[in-house]
Amino acid sequence: MSFPTSPASDGRNHPADEDGARSAGRLVGRSAERALIDDLFDSAATRGAALVLTGEAGVGKSALLDTAAERASEAGFTVVRIVGSQFEQSGSFSGLTQLLQPLAEEIPALPARQAETLQAVRGLSEEQPAELLAIANAVQVLLSQTAAKRGPITLVIDDSAWLDRPSAVVLGTVARNVRTGSLVLLAASRTGDESFLSSTGIPSYEVRALDEESAKALVAERFPVMTARVRQRLVTEAAGNPLALLELPVPLNEAQQTERGPLPAVLPLSERLKKIFSVRVSALPRATRKLLLLAVLDGSGDLHILERAVDSSDVLTRLGPAERAGLVWVDSLTGRLVFRHPLTRSAVIELSTSGERRQMHLDLAEEFPEGSERRVRHLAAAAVGPDDQVAALLHDAAYRTLRRGDAVGAITTLLRASELSSSGTTKGRMLAEAACLGANITGDLRNVRSLLDNAMSADPVGADSLAAATAAASQLLNGEGDADTAHRLLVGAIRSHAQPGQTDDNILREALHTLLMVCFFSGRPDQWQAFDSAVADVLRHSPDPLLRVLRGAFGDPAHAASSVLDVLDDLILGLTRETDPRRIVRTAIAGAYVDRLPSCRSALRRVVDDGRNGGAIATAIEAHFLLANDAYAGGQWDDVPDVTDEGLRWCATHNYRLLGWPGHFLRGLLSAARGDNQTALEIADRLDCWGNPRGLGALHVYACHIRALSALGSADFESAYRCLRSLSAPGRLPSHMPHSLWLFWDFAESAARTGHHAEAIEHVAAVRTSGIPSISPRLAMMTDAAGAIATPDVIDHDLFERAIAAPGAERWPFDWARICLAYGERLRRAKAGGAAGVHLEAALSTFQRLGAQPWCARAANELRASGVHVTTVTSTEDSRTPLTAQEAQIAQLAATGLTNKQIAAQLFLSPRTVAAHLRSVFPKLNVTSRAGLRDALTRSIASS
Repeated sequence: MSFPTSPASDGRNHPADEDGARSAGRLVGRSAERALIDDLFDSAATRGAALVLTGEAGVGKSALLDTAAERASEAGFTVVRIVGSQFEQSGSFSGLTQLLQPLAEEIPALPARQAETLQAVRGLSEEQPAELLAIANAVQVLLSQTAAKRGPITLVIDDSAWLDRPSAVVLGTVARNVRTGSLVLLAASRTGDESFLSSTGIPSYEVRALDEESAKALVAERFPVMTARVRQRLVTEAAGNPLALLELPVPLNEAQQTERGPLPAVLPLSERLKKIFSVRVSALPRATRKLLLLAVLDGSGDLHILERAVDSSDVLTRLGPAERAGLVWVDSLTGRLVFRHPLTRSAVIELSTSGERRQMHLDLAEEFPEGSERRVRHLAAAAVGPDDQVAALLHDAAYRTLRRGDAVGAITTLLRASELSSSGTTKGRMLAEAACLGANITGDLRNVRSLLDNAMSADPVGADSLAAATAAASQLLNGEGDADTAHRLLVGAIRSHAQPGQTDDNILREALHTLLMVCFFSGRPDQWQAFDSAVADVLRHSPDPLLRVLRGAFGDPAHAASSVLDVLDDLILGLTRETDPRRIVRTAIAGAYVDRLPSCRSALRRVVDDGRNGGAIATAIEAHFLLANDAYAGGQWDDVPDVTDEGLRWCATHNYRLLGWPGHFLRGLLSAARGDNQTALEIADRLDCWGNPRGLGALHVYACHIRALSALGSADFESAYRCLRSLSAPGRLPSHMPHSLWLFWDFAESAARTGHHAEAIEHVAAVRTSGIPSISPRLAMMTDAAGAIATPDVIDHDLFERAIAAPGAERWPFDWARICLAYGERLRRAKAGGAAGVHLEAALSTFQRLGAQPWCARAANELRASGVHVTTVTSTEDSRTPLTAQEAQIAQLAATGLTNKQIAAQLFLSPRTVAAHLRSVFPKLNVTSRAGLRDALTRSIASS
């Protein structure tokens, strides 16, 4: 069925006009804003454009959006309007449904999976909506295909801060990509309200109050019989707010407007306006008010839903009085019912009875399939008292919501489920679960205590439940760093409550993961032993492999990673489809020590974006530091400060003190590598000062790593040796210290350079015996290098060259350059100056690109000692370092067609060394193969 519509530009006086200083269909004043809108659509002729209008309530944002919609329609744009609602803010997809409704006929033309995804969002499929990323992708494809068919599209979004969060996340993705398509996005939000657009970088424009001249003109045109004195009084009290200017006169009778009767002594703006809207709504016929109430509770504006809910085809007739009163209108483009002002919705709710709202929620629930989240939420809203069946449905819906990436929505749903639970035990469990998820995922650490207090009040006997213990342990660990108490709480709770099949798997996973992190940060073997004892049965019976992978690849990678790598790699492959922020971050954590982070980048960035949109803050903090870890290892050092800054700000804002230390560690490591030893050592001292009194051994290991790297850069090998030797004995890779996987190369170098060759050899032997080289190419490269440098009397060319020519060595430039430096140092001391220069120049070039100043100095000093003139490049110079002399020679020979073997024979190098240097040459010359070398070298010579 199609519905006739009433266009926004029909010239009648609508309440939305009141919000925007419209008079008789004409926008009063606002010349600057109209010019801004014209410029927006003019620029959209060549690329997408976006703008957010901000301002106080009633200042005229909605009228400007109306004007923009008219301008877009005249210019041939397809206009899609979305309005946020406070009532629908805690629901799912009400805003997105408004976008999809006018484009519904285009959905079947999409690829089947995307079409099915969008139909599920609309509630027209028995399937649950997919994860938010898939929905966002489907929406973008829909917009792109619609634009290709109909022409450019304009999205007009009013009250963007009131959109439900899932819709906001999806639209945020659309907003970030607005410039890539034929799309104009114009949104409005009240000043101070955070919306999904706040972190997208879209420009904003503050709509200010009307000047006095425009305000007087507006009132005069709308109320021509009003005297100048009364008009001045209204203009003064309204202070230029168009909504107040147009609404304050409504209750005034003719005598008051013409000074024949007294004006009220006080015209309180907000209360007066609410009362005005309530009066206007209450004057409507009962059938009309009923339809308006149904529309408010549904929130989609879909007239078909209203039609089915009231079992009538004459909904437009019933809505007629509300349209004539200017309270609502039917969008001519979308066929959707639109409220002219949010206060109209509030008035409709205020004038209804709880019984009427309950019945309408029940009616609306019948419009959605069994198991649909929208059905469950309507049933929950209809409940007038405890309803354990609905509470159980909400509990299930909460974890479905969490799995698709909406952690905030999951907690909100759990809290509503607790309200509907008749049993104190169930109510307490729901509250404790909300506290647990809040502490571990959404960053609500400060709310944990109050939620747990409420849970204990509801169920004193269940105060030591698994969920409560996990929430309390998370608060202790993340807040004060009290790992010992957190460990006791969790071990006791898991042993008492976490028998397989006797507890909720969702909370059990949270408890086990929290305990694992307690053990990691404590770094004590006795706590790991208690962990293994407590979770042995769980690991044997759990169908989810992630915990076992975490225990092996993260908890003890030196000894147990090899047995779980295949499963870990499968989990990482699945991250492209994973939406649960917990599983994304925890999978990446499992991959951190075993060099799998590069494959997790995209998923981790999604978690960070979710945090920026107000979602899973705690997991987004962890994602930030994992990305910073990856950037450091991959040589993207300039990214490390930016990535860690945001994570550290969130830690400070949300009181996640412990989670901040990995970020500080990475900042300290970068400072040490770049030669800012003062900063590096200050960070190391802070790690010890906070971690040592709390028994957090991992922080002491972090501090030692920073100090050792700082010493190595300065060639203070004795200090580095003493620092690393204090952590463990040679030949031992402690099972409780996973970070040892990142330290064995540093130990081998510092031990060998201080004459402790036997210790270095013993340590490398332990590394090989444990199977570490099989974990990743980087660890194999580092093992070969450590073995080569540990040898005291001879140069092990095979090991050094195998390390330098390791597959993918360019992915770890700092580690690779350190190996080149070590080899070059050995060769120079053996009087092999020519061969030494090849590796020393390669090391210097890489160190210069990274800005690793102390390492540049070491490499440059070695080159000078071998008779090579060196001009060092500071970190502030262009990072596109030219070819070294040896690289240029190799590149020129390769450009003539010689093979690696032939080049090696001419230069007295190994073919593997030639290959390694060519891999360095290609990115410098911006070529991908030998075929492009000749032209690239010619250009390089010409430009110099």
